[in-house]
Amino acid sequence: MQTGVTLWFTGLSGSGKTTLSRCVEQQLKRMGVATETLDGDILRDQIFRGLGFSKEDRSLNIRTAAYLAQLLTRHGVIVLASFISPYRDMREQCRQRIGPFLEVYVKCSWEECARRDTKGLYRKALSGEIKHFTGLTDPYEEPLHPELIVDTENTSEEQCTEQIIAYLTKHGYIGRADSHA
Repeated sequence: MQTGVTLWFTGLSGSGKTTLSRCVEQQLKRMGVATETLDGDILRDQIFRGLGFSKEDRSLNIRTAAYLAQLLTRHGVIVLASFISPYRDMREQCRQRIGPFLEVYVKCSWEECARRDTKGLYRKALSGEIKHFTGLTDPYEEPLHPELIVDTENTSEEQCTEQIIAYLTKHGYIGRADSHA
């Protein structure tokens, strides 16, 4: 039987949070594991259209995501939550609220994220079009003791995905991959 847990992917914009959560989701679904993805961009677009990036606005977005993750986790779902969530206190509140919680720090340098600039956000932030941009005009507080650190700057998507699946297996959140084939 599957145990519910929330994997909270945190890191700078462009670090690979959403990409990794989708890769992990695909692998888990192939294994027959119930999953649900919560993504910061989608939550903002579907529920909080027009929400800004001040600490208060970010807090509202994160509290809502934590509530949804708590409900899903309680019902045995593995939740893959991708949110910059730049403040340690916000992530700790999520940990306390949700219950089974794994902080996954998606580590990537600001320079590499700016080089990738998949959404054009770094360009806009550097030109002053975006205020409260994490890592430039607003802080990003790196996790102090995450359960997992995946380095997307120096490790492939496949290797990062394998690292996360191995952690889930080792700690009993899912069965061995070969038992689901």
